[in-house]
Amino acid sequence: MKITTTYSQHPKVKPDFNNLGFGKYFTDHMFIANYNLEKGWYNPRVVPYAPLELNPAASVLHYGQALFEGMKAFKQQNGNIALFRPDFNWRRLTDGAERLCMKSPPKELFFEGIQAVVNADKDWIPTTKNAALYIRPTLIATEGFLGVRPSHEYIFYVILSPVSSYYTEGTAPVKIWVEKDFLRAAPGGLGATKAAANYAGSLMAASIAKEKGFAQVLWLDIQKEYVEEVGTMNVFFVFKDEIVTPALGGTILGGNVRDSAITLLKSWGKNVVERKIKINEVLHASQSGELLEMFGTGTAAVISPVGELTSADWSIKINQNQVGPVSSKLFEALTSIQYGVSEDRFSWITTL
Repeated sequence: MKITTTYSQHPKVKPDFNNLGFGKYFTDHMFIANYNLEKGWYNPRVVPYAPLELNPAASVLHYGQALFEGMKAFKQQNGNIALFRPDFNWRRLTDGAERLCMKSPPKELFFEGIQAVVNADKDWIPTTKNAALYIRPTLIATEGFLGVRPSHEYIFYVILSPVSSYYTEGTAPVKIWVEKDFLRAAPGGLGATKAAANYAGSLMAASIAKEKGFAQVLWLDIQKEYVEEVGTMNVFFVFKDEIVTPALGGTILGGNVRDSAITLLKSWGKNVVERKIKINEVLHASQSGELLEMFGTGTAAVISPVGELTSADWSIKINQNQVGPVSSKLFEALTSIQYGVSEDRFSWITTL
């Protein structure tokens, strides 16, 4: 399908790339494609960033058929524009769409749409340290009807936002609250998909945690016994003899950076284990000196060290609230590949 482009006649004033924050600013254009049962996918286009027109009875508004991805475009040191493992994001979107009974865009449409809108707004890609152009591919159900069934119409769209650090702490260690009242996901549910509903259900716990001075929450399983993930990140624990991350079992959203971190750590000869891990194991390891580091991984934060872990019953400091050597090395290795500073040994980079 040929993608048409309509350029904005009223380009925005770009923000200060040295003071971006996360998700505050949006570029001049967006990509949109439509789907219905009769036509399939049609009318792929880059248009000026603007509100979407939706039927008030659209399925996304009533039955929550909404799915999204998070990616970044990087300006590499040689001037190339690069994406980091976009295949991973397309596969995860496709898997999530199947779980939500949605129609996923084909791979070519996904990639060509992203490429078209990123190229249209390439001047928005920051060149400042640790900044990038965040890419939000989104799939929503748009058919207007009332009745619980999958929609027959969808919109796939992509918006862009220049960003720096996700957390206000930047790359400094964050404080995390261990959530024991609310639940993020249950077996058989939507935990392994990047569905909008997952985030709606997490907002209350995250808001309460932030009122207490914490950056995010650590979610536990349905029995409140095993570690699952942090609100916006997968989580790793560095013990003396192994590095552990919770095994994916249908309730955890497996991330691109999580998968990449495991690959890098194994290539360095580290003993990386994906298994179930009890929160009490983490507490006891901290008390015995076996817990050396804890960090989160995610597209937005890349690597985020955790300096404090607190529950209603206890609180521990991790690595004296300092950035540890493993998380520091991972952050440097990943960002060096993303920005084209070091060799892409794993063929993770796609150049636009």
